[in-house]
Amino acid sequence: MTAPGPAIVLVRPEIAGNTGSVGRTCVALDLDLCLVKPYGFEITDRNVRRAGLDYWKHVRLHEYDDWDDFLVRRAPRADALVLFEEYGTTSFRDRAYPPDFHLVFGQETTGLPADVVVGREDRLTRMPMRSPHIRSLNLANAATAAAYEALRGVL
Repeated sequence: MTAPGPAIVLVRPEIAGNTGSVGRTCVALDLDLCLVKPYGFEITDRNVRRAGLDYWKHVRLHEYDDWDDFLVRRAPRADALVLFEEYGTTSFRDRAYPPDFHLVFGQETTGLPADVVVGREDRLTRMPMRSPHIRSLNLANAATAAAYEALRGVL
């Protein structure tokens, strides 16, 4: 079995437009898009395709029934998982990204579920923000910024 390549992983995404936009980023950067169910929308939803425009057909989409299914079938190395949360202790600028990185983002409203975080606290990563008036960025914007940071030096 070939080791999985780099990917953006969305765990229980809620907003179709964000998922479509992340898919478009994946196409632009030659990354896999891994979606972990349940979703807050239908994957056939026209909003996913609208945000992904005509690029959606080029998305290398991998769907998983839950986090455990992702870990078993995708089998990313533990050190390849980079979990994004507002309370992460390591800045995304200071994180080392291996070539097979998996950038993991949670739901737009609640973040990553506990079963994803527990035992992986050392993988928690944050995106610093200068304003005290905001807790988080839009999911698609954060995933795009993180992907470009992970590929810095390659692009």
